[in-house]
Amino acid sequence: MARKNLIEISAPSPARTEAVAPRDNRPIAGFVPQERSAAPVGGITKTLGNITEKMERASELERQLAAGQTIVDLDPGLIDASFVSDRLAIDAVELAQLVEQIREHGQQVPILVRPHPETRGRYQVAYGHRRLAATREIGIRVRAVVRDLTDGQLVVSQGQENSARTNLSYIERALFASRLEERSFGRDVIMAALGVDKAALSRMLIVIRQVPLDLINAIGPAPDIGRRRWLELGERIESADIEKIVAELSADDARKIPSDERFHRALVLATKKTAAQRPAVVKSAVSGVPVMIKKTGSGATFVFDGKSAPGFDQFVQDRLKGLFQEFNKDRGA
Repeated sequence: MARKNLIEISAPSPARTEAVAPRDNRPIAGFVPQERSAAPVGGITKTLGNITEKMERASELERQLAAGQTIVDLDPGLIDASFVSDRLAIDAVELAQLVEQIREHGQQVPILVRPHPETRGRYQVAYGHRRLAATREIGIRVRAVVRDLTDGQLVVSQGQENSARTNLSYIERALFASRLEERSFGRDVIMAALGVDKAALSRMLIVIRQVPLDLINAIGPAPDIGRRRWLELGERIESADIEKIVAELSADDARKIPSDERFHRALVLATKKTAAQRPAVVKSAVSGVPVMIKKTGSGATFVFDGKSAPGFDQFVQDRLKGLFQEFNKDRGA
């Protein structure tokens, strides 16, 4: 990362970060250099050694900043979310707990951001969305590592960090995989981001193709529901009334129950098959004709008695076209 861009980073207060001024006396990323005691008169060798040490330390700081190894404090209002979401929503209870932890102990783990690829002076978060949300709620600056990342590097960092720390549910990981595929990321990048093999990734994408997004949103993350149960739901909803299931799970009473329970309710609703109502059948016979007529609300069926009048069914079939023409003529069609 060029020094010009680094200077725009909002840096921590001097009390929290130690740095040494570079040889051109300009501050690195806003850091204030430590004051050092003056060299003794006549100590030319020692003075040169100090200058060399300063230059080396300044170069190291610049290298660390360029590599994104230095933690800085940023205004949360300058940070945007990742361009691809890996969560259905941030759980309100978990967020409240995180807010209390940061209030009591401070933010122990920094988030990872990159300079925003489209908006100068802003940043885009790779991982740490919950920590970012917590610091916003508290009203403090967020500790962050700033690093130049390509889109591919960002999503791999995002996926690997979240898999290691935040325990994304199976369906959230599957959605993340699907969203990456929609953005034309290769399977190798997606597998690296999620830490899965080709077969596991294929099953994730099958679940997303089977279960509509509206139903997934109505169920929620369902943290205790794994691949097998989601695949089972995907198979069962093929003949189910999905709109009805979504409506039931979106009702106020359903939103109050845990997400895992909503999944089980969806599975039960998908399993229930509405009993098909058999149409009322009216049977009638024409006197002297070996045919039974079965009428329903939508049509009629003629059943020919092949024993008493063999071949009569074919005889009628051969004359159906003429009968239909005569029918139309009689009604003026």
